[in-house]
Amino acid sequence: MSLLSYPTAQQTAVKRQRNRLLFVYLWLLIFFVEFVKGGLLVTLLPLYMGHRLGLPAFAIGIAFASQYVGDNALRSPAGWLAERLGFRMVMTIGMLLILGAVIVISTVQHSGWLIVACAAMGIGSAPLWPCVMSKITDISSETGNYGTHMSIIEIASLGGAGLGPVVMNWLHGDSYTISFGILLLCMIIVVMVALFLPGRGHGGAIPIHASESKAEADGDPTSSEAPTTTVHNDAASVLPERQHGKGKLHYYIQLLRSLRIHPLLYPALFMQSFALGVLTPIITLYVVNELGLTPAYFNALLIGGGAVTVLGLIPAGRLIDKVGSKLFLRIGFVMAGVALIGLASTKQLLWIWIFVLCAGFSYAMILPAWNSLLANLVPAKEKGAVWGLFLTLQGSGLVIGPIVSGKLWDSISPQAPFYVSASAMLLLFIIHIIMIRQRPDIR
Repeated sequence: MSLLSYPTAQQTAVKRQRNRLLFVYLWLLIFFVEFVKGGLLVTLLPLYMGHRLGLPAFAIGIAFASQYVGDNALRSPAGWLAERLGFRMVMTIGMLLILGAVIVISTVQHSGWLIVACAAMGIGSAPLWPCVMSKITDISSETGNYGTHMSIIEIASLGGAGLGPVVMNWLHGDSYTISFGILLLCMIIVVMVALFLPGRGHGGAIPIHASESKAEADGDPTSSEAPTTTVHNDAASVLPERQHGKGKLHYYIQLLRSLRIHPLLYPALFMQSFALGVLTPIITLYVVNELGLTPAYFNALLIGGGAVTVLGLIPAGRLIDKVGSKLFLRIGFVMAGVALIGLASTKQLLWIWIFVLCAGFSYAMILPAWNSLLANLVPAKEKGAVWGLFLTLQGSGLVIGPIVSGKLWDSISPQAPFYVSASAMLLLFIIHIIMIRQRPDIR
């Protein structure tokens, strides 16, 4: 080993270690924030505002809507700010807003302040996913392991969102003090983790393949892994430059044009979450009222389907890294569509279990494959803003879906939301085929 190559190999090892540590920070952020939001919005807040404070359902609905609107509408601006002010500053401010919201909710009993607190929680949540996905894209671009990294992040998201309501149900009992105390402790941890994120002028996920290539050229035997070259988007090198006197809107219109992605991606982003959002408000009613199952049995179905999803995420992610996302998305969309049609067409317990497990398995393929596909479309420049736009469009389906769901249930039949959700999945299958023909280089 030459004296010149040793420092390069050593620097590469240090950079890899820093990227791994950054990934751990991102995982913790997603897990704890989703835990807090899941426990608060799904379990604690409806009971606290409705039963404890006796507030009308309209006030509860407004509070929830303000959180979802703030979160989804501000994701792209939050990603844009993070690229300029630094991920540490933007994320810390956001997490402090959520911490403040939890403090207000736990201490104030006026409906107006509770609505303001929920809006602040939504605004504070806005930078979370754009920042995390932007940094995950950086980390993954050095190895090409998009599927594996996205799978691990989805485990954090699903685990936090699932454990939050369960733990809050178990803890609160007749007193909310312990429950709010746990949520406050989680948010304090989140703020501390955010302080370790890269600041302004620090890329966070550090490129390592250039140094590896030099080490190999110098004959460094410690560089055993060949660098993986992954091109997110061939538009990355031709992104528009800011022009003096031109507004931000013009710049981002040019930015979206430069991505060279099929225009059908934008409705696909909406439908991917709409298929889930259209089932969210009616799934419990359907299982209890139409299938005649107990809430405890419904919990068992949720746990079974969720377990299949979580257990399948990492194996699916690793396979996606090897063979690409195309096959997994196509199988996942079709399997999900068939499972949803099956759930709306049978009342036999055996088939219900089969379709629930198939739906869980399909999402284990769809979630990492879909995020991997998007990561390959995000340019090296303006990652935060582009990820924010993608996630805003995707999140809008969770806002519109529940509204459509209630109308379908009342006007057509309890099975109608399932058929609409299944149709969205099958339409995604068709859109994906069309997009791949337009961009055959996408893995």
